[in-house]
Amino acid sequence: MSKTRRSFSASEKLSIINEADQYGVSATLRKHNLSPTVFRRWKDNFNEGGVANLQSYVKVRNPEVEGLEEQIRLLKNIVAKQQIELEFKTELLKKSQFHEQRRSK
Repeated sequence: MSKTRRSFSASEKLSIINEADQYGVSATLRKHNLSPTVFRRWKDNFNEGGVANLQSYVKVRNPEVEGLEEQIRLLKNIVAKQQIELEFKTELLKKSQFHEQRRSK
């Protein structure tokens, strides 16, 4: 079973922090299935810089880079298939030359 990483918006994080202050940390963490470490990091970030510090660090992907990466992946697959075909043909050629030598003797 693979776990997927959840992401929370700044407002969701703030809501959870406020809920923990109001109803208790343990109950809130159980309710939202959060680890104490994650909560502590959110709380520290909030205490240091307010709501702005709760923003998620989402990596923004450049569509052009993604397209180029996809093209590279496709080209690598083509090269790999051609390499396999070349190795197969080389082996067939070796076998046919071996059988030809045996026949000529």
